[in-house]
Amino acid sequence: MAELTQLDAKIAEVIGLAQAAQGATEKISGLVEDAEIKQTLGKMKQEAAETEERTTNVAENLDGKKTAILEKARETKQEATEMMSTYLGHDADALDGFEFLTMAEAGEVGHWTVVRTMNERANLPGLQEIVDWMIPIQQRHFEQTLEGSVELAADEDPNEPA
Repeated sequence: MAELTQLDAKIAEVIGLAQAAQGATEKISGLVEDAEIKQTLGKMKQEAAETEERTTNVAENLDGKKTAILEKARETKQEATEMMSTYLGHDADALDGFEFLTMAEAGEVGHWTVVRTMNERANLPGLQEIVDWMIPIQQRHFEQTLEGSVELAADEDPNEPA
């Protein structure tokens, strides 16, 4: 298998996080009742799928590294999915789901910012276009999940037993 550079590994991680995000938004959509929130989660899932596709297309052009990148992406997806399973136990509710998504989206903003910084020197063909497209979307996702968490928390009785 091809040896990955630091940037290749980060590309793999953002692909894996996009894959995991698709499953997370679907799972958390099942925890909420509000149609508007479900619609927002559906759009986030679609954007994660597009991110996976566009970033995988960049990986295809990296001198025989696609297989190694996609293997690392699968590892990242598995790790993120395990983290979600641990965080969202059998008694998880919508607020738990949104709190998890808030953490996950903050992580994705961070990963994409790292990719942008590394690519300033590497200048991989097509990657800057995805970074420029993706960072504002990830920032919006973070803001939406944080707002959703706050909105759901406001509906909770803070004195009710957990």
